[in-house]
Amino acid sequence: MTFADQPSLLSQADLRAADASWAYNQEASAPLSSAELQQWKQRVAQYQREVQQAPAIEQGCLFAVEPPLADTIDPFALPPQNADFWRGQFQEAGVPALYFVVDHEVPVLLYVGETVKSNQRWQGVHDCKRYILSYVSAHRAHDLPVAVNIGFWPHAAADRKARQRLESDLIRRWRSPFNKENWQLWSTPFVGGKLEG
Repeated sequence: MTFADQPSLLSQADLRAADASWAYNQEASAPLSSAELQQWKQRVAQYQREVQQAPAIEQGCLFAVEPPLADTIDPFALPPQNADFWRGQFQEAGVPALYFVVDHEVPVLLYVGETVKSNQRWQGVHDCKRYILSYVSAHRAHDLPVAVNIGFWPHAAADRKARQRLESDLIRRWRSPFNKENWQLWSTPFVGGKLEG
């Protein structure tokens, strides 16, 4: 039997996920120095400040045009909840929502996600929990202040595809470093990739 003839232990979905998540296959990088950690955060925060401060693009048109919904949501203005909110007892499952993981100390938006049940989304396994732990641990190792919280925007569409489109728009707009779409952009050291430049 050749290597090509051997059956895979992984499903096709698992194989596609493995191909997409290059960071999991990277060697663990050396612990960040205090200066490296602060420089990384400041690069991300500077980009996100520019997004916040950029004037809305005005388009000459005879008809009033609404700005894209992603441009109207301010993740930093949402009421923060502790990152362990999901451990609480809730009377209901929650509502369709977008959620934002923010370090309010900087401030920097770390992750954008969507859910159909805001009170249940993080009860199971979620990779972002691991990224947050790694991020907080890196701060604690250098006695640096950190204040990671989650904010929910509870006005998301019940339709999953509509929520995911808005989530993608927000990930592109803010370039949140814990979202896999931006890992290579920021060389995110908290998801398994190496910190570069």
